Amino acid sequence: MHSYKMVFPELRSLKRVHIIGVCGTLMGAFAAYLRRRGVEVTGSDQNVYPPMSDILREAGVKLMDGYRAEHISAGHRPDLVVIGNVIRSDNPEARAAIDSGLVYSSLPEAMEKLFLVDTRNLVVAGTHGKTTTSSLLSYTLDYCGKDPSYFMGGVSHDLPHSFHVANINSGNYFVLEGDEYDTAFWDKVPKFNHYLPDDVILTSIEYDHADIYPNIESVVKAFSGLLTRIRPNGRLIACLDFPLVRDLVLKSKVSTLTYASAATKEARFVPEKVRNEKGMTRFEVLDGHRVVDELAIQLPGNHNVLNALSVWIECRELGLEQEKVREAFRKFRGVKRRQEIRGEIGGVLVIDDFAHHPTAVRETLKALRARYPDRRLISVFEPRSATSRRKVFQNDYAMAFRESDLVFISAPYDQSRIAEDDQFSSEMLVSDLTHQGTPAALMETVDDGVQDVAKVSKSGDLIAVLSNGGFGGFIPKLLKALGTR
Repeated sequence: MHSYKMVFPELRSLKRVHIIGVCGTLMGAFAAYLRRRGVEVTGSDQNVYPPMSDILREAGVKLMDGYRAEHISAGHRPDLVVIGNVIRSDNPEARAAIDSGLVYSSLPEAMEKLFLVDTRNLVVAGTHGKTTTSSLLSYTLDYCGKDPSYFMGGVSHDLPHSFHVANINSGNYFVLEGDEYDTAFWDKVPKFNHYLPDDVILTSIEYDHADIYPNIESVVKAFSGLLTRIRPNGRLIACLDFPLVRDLVLKSKVSTLTYASAATKEARFVPEKVRNEKGMTRFEVLDGHRVVDELAIQLPGNHNVLNALSVWIECRELGLEQEKVREAFRKFRGVKRRQEIRGEIGGVLVIDDFAHHPTAVRETLKALRARYPDRRLISVFEPRSATSRRKVFQNDYAMAFRESDLVFISAPYDQSRIAEDDQFSSEMLVSDLTHQGTPAALMETVDDGVQDVAKVSKSGDLIAVLSNGGFGGFIPKLLKALGTR
């Protein structure tokens, strides 16, 4: 399938690119970047809908609805066809591209071939915190005048694009969110295998992506492979809060800097005196047992303190001006759908968060409890990710919601391809929460849930809506319902 490798087009020669699965966050950002370079871009997707469809059309991408072989021959012959990792091997459009001899690749491979050979690649990897950490690193480098390139799986409040290539001359920084999900149907390896890392920030390792990783050992193997790919003279920055990260650090062949949320004999850098003050999270940085800096970020929660600390370590190693780094940290507003305030109506504050893994749910709710201690915390959760729709974390979710005063759980997103004895049960979670003393209710439908949540909410409440998808428009519907009470 890779006979084209010796004739992969160069970036400067690209005139036409076709993207199959164009409406994904990363694919859409890549498509928009190519248009900014003047490349003619066409793209198809099964569900072409706002907001990504609007963004792509505004960027000048020609969109096609559904996957059809004729899309490949609908215009001029593309120089490159990029095929998304959601596309299956029997997809008629992908098959038409491959069988007609067109140059094709996954997005990670296109990144590797077009951009990453000569740049200094800073890869942020881990089960949790990748998007926020890579966004903060990109923003801080930019704020310090380093003009970085970056590629992130979310939308930053502080950067104009999720995908930006400033300069691909030798040594220039390229920040990449290193996703461990698989690359493509013909390339069943983690996306980050293609990212040619010089430095790796490893935030965490826990079991996730149960649809492609059969067990935790396979997850560890994937991250171990990433660390073996760190280029000579590169470095690893690793969080020792996670035992599996500790194990990999012991095998590291490159310079390694460690951090953790509490002082341990193993971790070099730790945050101390973490506190909420006037909408900021402030903390000191200890190097050994010596205070070496004091930082403030707008983002709440211990997990974001650790995300910021890892970026601070990288910036220190890169020799960035310390006061400029502090300023960038204070100004950074975060990423959309990470504790994002969507509105406050009638004294009811509605916050949107991407959390879906039980660890992320727990840490997000702990952060919100600390930032808003006087508000009643109502959590609304949609089991939508491939892992959360399976029973592997059935019991863990009951513990994850302990900070909540009231919990609403929706039915899981489509479980039709999951064996019945492996399916997550929302009913069981509601029962477990109730038995442990946390009031909980099942949402039969999104619209019913909206009405139920609006009915019980009152001024002073905080409603945290947790889903890694669109959740049937739950938040705009809730805001509307709150406004018409």
